[in-house]
Amino acid sequence: MFKQEVMSISDLVNIYLRKEGLETPLLQKRLVDSWSIVAGRTVERYTAEKYIRNQTLFVKILNPALRHDLSMMREQLVKRLNMSVGSQVIVDVRVY
Repeated sequence: MFKQEVMSISDLVNIYLRKEGLETPLLQKRLVDSWSIVAGRTVERYTAEKYIRNQTLFVKILNPALRHDLSMMREQLVKRLNMSVGSQVIVDVRVY
């Protein structure tokens, strides 16, 4: 008899994504989408655009006072955003 290694569908999908180089873009998309959950609805209302470049999340905030508060919380935001995705996707958050 042959012994076959049994793998779950999620493991197979993760292996495929990693092999095809799609794992990082997918994690980045999930992280950007999780901004509204991590930062909250109030912050989301003042958020104009978000994108990731060179492991840094850039977020445009329209309110100057809120922008200053968020820039003081950068380390906490990085930890919470990475935890929401379950992987080390970003190393910094830049609020402008």
